[in-house]
Amino acid sequence: MLLSLSVALLLIGLAGCFLPVIPGPPLSFLSLLTVNFTVYADFTVKFLVITASAAAAVTVLDLIFPVWATRKFGGSRYGMWGAGIGIFAGIFFLPPVGLIIGPLAGAILGELIKGTNSRKAIVAGLGSFAGFLLGVGLKLAVSITITIYFIKAVILS
Repeated sequence: MLLSLSVALLLIGLAGCFLPVIPGPPLSFLSLLTVNFTVYADFTVKFLVITASAAAAVTVLDLIFPVWATRKFGGSRYGMWGAGIGIFAGIFFLPPVGLIIGPLAGAILGELIKGTNSRKAIVAGLGSFAGFLLGVGLKLAVSITITIYFIKAVILS
């Protein structure tokens, strides 16, 4: 029963790396924690703390990266605020697609409100999208690493 639950959490966690509404790395971590209570795995507390910390860190960074990348791509504070507001608006109004489109549209709108020309506004919006992709990549890296440890524990036990 716990093994089935942990496998389900692992699969949902991997899907959550691409579907913004699902917290992928935390669910992947929960799969490790759950399998740890079976005969299949015996992870150390240190390993579980490090893994939990990595899952939490990339989850937070995933919210920060679109705003940061907007700035790196030439966006102003208006674009950064727009990207940040777009993240949260996307969560509530158009999940899960809204978390992809929200920061992009928010950064563009923020720049347009500031008076930036449309080309620069679009570049800032694309920066926000690049930040989103960076977050997905990091979430995927952590969840795949967790998956590897999970498979090693279950198959090699």
